[in-house]
Amino acid sequence: MPAARPLRPDRQLKPVICSALLSLVLIASVSPFALANGPMQLDALAVRTYNIPLGPLGATLSSFAVGAGIALSFQPSLTDGLSSPALVGRFSTQEAVDRLLQGSGLAMVLRSDGSYTLVQHRLTLGETAVIGTDKRSDALPPVYASGQVASGARLGVLGNTDVMDAPFSVSTYTSALIKDQQAVTVADVLERDSSVRSTGQTGGIVDSFFVRGFPVGEGNLGELAFDGVYGVAPNYRVFTEYAERIELVKGPGALLYGMSPNSAVGGVINVVPKRPLEQDLTRFTASYAMDAQLGGHLDVSRRFGQERRFGIRLNGSTQVGDTVIDDQSRHVDIGALALDYQGERLRIHFDWLNQEERFDAASRPFLIAPDMDIPSAANGHINVSQQWGWSRTRDKSALLSGEYDVNDALTVFAHAGGGKSDVARMSDQTPTIVNAAGDTSSIPGYYKFEVARYTLDAGARLRFDTGPVSHSAALQASRYHDVLSRGINSGAPILSNIYRPVDRPKPSIPEPATPKVSESELTGVALSDTLSVLDDRVLLTLGLRQQNIKSDNYSAAGVVTSAYDDGRITPLYGAVLKPWDHISFYYNYIEGLSKGEIAPSTASNAGQIFAPYVSRQHELGVKADYGTFSATLSLFQITKPSGELARGVFSVQGEQRNRGLELSLFGDVAPGTRLLGGVTLLDAQLSKTSVAGNRGNKPVGVPDVQANLWAEWDTSWVEGLTLTGGAIHTASQYVNQANTQQLDNWTRFDVGARYTTRIDERATTFRATVQNVLDHEYWSGVASYGAFSQGSPRTLLLSATVDF
Repeated sequence: MPAARPLRPDRQLKPVICSALLSLVLIASVSPFALANGPMQLDALAVRTYNIPLGPLGATLSSFAVGAGIALSFQPSLTDGLSSPALVGRFSTQEAVDRLLQGSGLAMVLRSDGSYTLVQHRLTLGETAVIGTDKRSDALPPVYASGQVASGARLGVLGNTDVMDAPFSVSTYTSALIKDQQAVTVADVLERDSSVRSTGQTGGIVDSFFVRGFPVGEGNLGELAFDGVYGVAPNYRVFTEYAERIELVKGPGALLYGMSPNSAVGGVINVVPKRPLEQDLTRFTASYAMDAQLGGHLDVSRRFGQERRFGIRLNGSTQVGDTVIDDQSRHVDIGALALDYQGERLRIHFDWLNQEERFDAASRPFLIAPDMDIPSAANGHINVSQQWGWSRTRDKSALLSGEYDVNDALTVFAHAGGGKSDVARMSDQTPTIVNAAGDTSSIPGYYKFEVARYTLDAGARLRFDTGPVSHSAALQASRYHDVLSRGINSGAPILSNIYRPVDRPKPSIPEPATPKVSESELTGVALSDTLSVLDDRVLLTLGLRQQNIKSDNYSAAGVVTSAYDDGRITPLYGAVLKPWDHISFYYNYIEGLSKGEIAPSTASNAGQIFAPYVSRQHELGVKADYGTFSATLSLFQITKPSGELARGVFSVQGEQRNRGLELSLFGDVAPGTRLLGGVTLLDAQLSKTSVAGNRGNKPVGVPDVQANLWAEWDTSWVEGLTLTGGAIHTASQYVNQANTQQLDNWTRFDVGARYTTRIDERATTFRATVQNVLDHEYWSGVASYGAFSQGSPRTLLLSATVDF
């Protein structure tokens, strides 16, 4: 018998109109130094001679502050890609800062301790804040002073929306957070959000999620949106090298984005791609991850032509070497190209992605035999997958986007794009734990998947007034299409153990053919209008989308075995009330759609086609935004129906109902100290089911409590040094509807540090993170079909970023 493996140690430009006169007074009288905290305490009469050449804004400000005797600290991400103009001549300190910050969108603010920092520019007069937000579909909402979160998001057909104007709970994570977190994938980024739990496993080939207790991304049709549309983002895993921001809109999004390709209703994850910057950028990042995973990432942005209207952004990276998982190696190559044209009225963007990820001995999730307790988890570095197993995933995609301002009130827009994913792997499939000793049985197989998809949409946004009511209306027509081809050849079962994996010989399994197994088309027309009165203090959003769903399934011989063609009108009702400058109350009713099923051949009503399943969300919440600190508290309920076979008849008898209370917060709690986190309390149950014994039980994979808290502290004793830390807590979860098998709750702690300095006049940042610093052994997320994953082991991450 083969020996057991040895264990190893160890967010249209809508003008802001409070009144034209007020705006003019503000612009004329308020310098970039206007502060919520009070006037700048600078010596405006002190005149000095300056000879500062054009250069990177961050470096120039740092040098200027030293010469002017100002204690200045700020998040480096605020000045990324920005340059300062040359400053030559005699100026007062205030005049000098005005010139250096001109056009940057930044302001210098006075802290309570007498030092200064940089924030996104907001003109203030007493308690009145005048904030211009660009709502064009291609513009990015500004970033909060913390640098980690943006103040708005792209809400699909609604376009760019400020967080305080959105009748939804929204989170937008920035490129600064992505870099500082050393996040490799979107799953890594969303670890910061308590509404989300990853159900993919460390060292695995697929990322999937639960959002508000419902699955996202579990099937073979990718459910992450890219620049607001489905069908472009890579199918199984989305990397961060080409992501400027990651947006999360919580709850169903059928009206906003159209029906999700795989029927997700818990939320919409949107990847905002990197685009050419206003200022030139050349940045290189070197990275290391245990055990010997080395990486390099080059990010280059340039603008050229008349008035620098043409832009190019290139991101390329590679990662290669052994991972922290036993016997596992990984190689990733990524190329991303973004081109744009920024005219006075016409704006065009083109995005192209090419990525490939290869694994040896990729990790797999676990199943468990019925009627037995789940054994304790093994250490996360232990790998049950056979060493001869391999996987290769290739993704190519492209998106062409454009918008044109017909006039100041009307903008037309369009997207056209798509992608192709190819997966080939030979490995032991999902291992099943068969006894308390941790023995497993799995069936090896040669798997091939091919997914081709394309997307088209066109529409218009119109801004107009009817008396005292302002309108922001949108009309959009969209079409999404996908084809899935798949082949599987299997071998004899393989036995092993979760604590002491056993090497087994590689089976001889032929490569499978990949016949077409399904084809889907989602088409729709959406109309929305946001009405606002009282200087945008009261907003009402109404919308309808006619969504049509067409789907065919095929036999291996290419014969249609079932066909589906149906549709549904889905509404949106949203309201926002802002009684005070910093407080916003909101409510929404929105629906999600899932393809209705076809009664199986074993049912007496075989072949009956059911109407699309309609998920419904009611949500009520309050948001507070004080510029440097923001929080959202929301109360929601989502119901999702499902079909079941009972007493020989297939019908829609099932329903899952999730009620929840969410608190999310971020920002400065003291000078130099930032928090980001939240808690989600879930009351989820199987409210309707044909199995009487399961009625009232908890759904698979939905815990009662999900909590996250992350902190950063800029030390006073070492300039440029920031200490970081955080924790993730997930309560216990069931892996079956009968609620007889349960995973224990778990908590993971991470620690880290970041040091920002200048080396040879080049901005440089060093980062170090230890994930799961206590090396806690735990089972993590559970997929909707009951497969659960091994938690991550203790992992050291290092990186260094240099701007040239």
